[in-house]
Amino acid sequence: MVKLAEWRGKEVFRRYGIPLPRGRVVRSPEEARAASESGDVPLPGVLKAQVLTGGRGKGGAVRFAATPAEVEEAARGILGMEFKGEQVRELLFEEKLAIGRELYVALTLDRSQRLPVLMVSPHGGMEIESVDASEIVRIPIHPFVGLSGYERRRALRFLGLPPGPAKSMEGILDRLWRVFLHEDAELVEINPLAVVGDSLVALDSKVIIEDDASFRHPEYAEIPDDRTALEEVAREKGIAFVQLEGNIGVIANGAGLTMATLDVLQQFGGRPGIFLDLGGTDNPAQVTEAFLLMARAHPTAVFLNVFGGVTRCDTVATGLVEAMRRVPAAERFPLVARIRGNNEAEGIRILQEAGITSLRQLEESARAVVAAAGGPAA
Repeated sequence: MVKLAEWRGKEVFRRYGIPLPRGRVVRSPEEARAASESGDVPLPGVLKAQVLTGGRGKGGAVRFAATPAEVEEAARGILGMEFKGEQVRELLFEEKLAIGRELYVALTLDRSQRLPVLMVSPHGGMEIESVDASEIVRIPIHPFVGLSGYERRRALRFLGLPPGPAKSMEGILDRLWRVFLHEDAELVEINPLAVVGDSLVALDSKVIIEDDASFRHPEYAEIPDDRTALEEVAREKGIAFVQLEGNIGVIANGAGLTMATLDVLQQFGGRPGIFLDLGGTDNPAQVTEAFLLMARAHPTAVFLNVFGGVTRCDTVATGLVEAMRRVPAAERFPLVARIRGNNEAEGIRILQEAGITSLRQLEESARAVVAAAGGPAA
């Protein structure tokens, strides 16, 4: 898949006539200040890091500014920062609008129904996963028929918009469908879609293009695959490493055990954020390198869950202890380990002597790491 940065997604929206705030991409504090002084971007404004991971607002990667001096200072504070392993190299600088309400709207694929589905909610501006299911309407769309009038009206009734915004919404739904269809998208999302007076404005964009259709879209050829900077580093080193949006790091060996570990953490209210599959490595230096890569993503806590078959438990423990020694004291995090199998007793001894919590039962270990990460998610 090809995941577009926000500014690229908005360029797509602009081509299809979806209303957007006034703004531009800037790549230096001086360029941001010049844009505010020239009037290209009206003040007050908002500067947003252009990264492919979520949680920018909570992570300090979105800042507001009311004067050119504040714009320059905010840009200087965001540019160059490392956000979830990705270095910020460009900002989207936009005008700040007077928002009445925030809505959610998206078109995506429902693989169980094998159909596109329209999703709308009157509660935008937050992670859609945290919105109660009763507050989201999902409308399957026949791909040959397209978005019909009665489907648009059903979405509008659910949102309960007054006449002005409702008319604007009807046009946006049509344009969003054309984006989804003609750009061969897997996902087209606006969150939030803001009510500004009698109009609607897309304050954010998330566009993911199906890469199997890339032969129809040479304009996306230069955009890298949906990998963060750390995932690119891991790929070059031959390490299976994936970043999500949670705060718990997971190290396991084998795809099955890794996925089961993620499920158990979620069962106890944890939010897995990075997972690293050691596979069958039997090299302490490689374990150390993989762990240090995870440390660069700044997890709140890490759960090591290894079954020693081909992989020896003492090898993993040795690499892990060496890696922890190399993590700066100010950046260290709680680590809970569960290792079973080949050379298990020796591995546990190595971990315990290094002061690393080592537990034998999966549920006990999962509860411990969730607690170390701050407790179950609300």
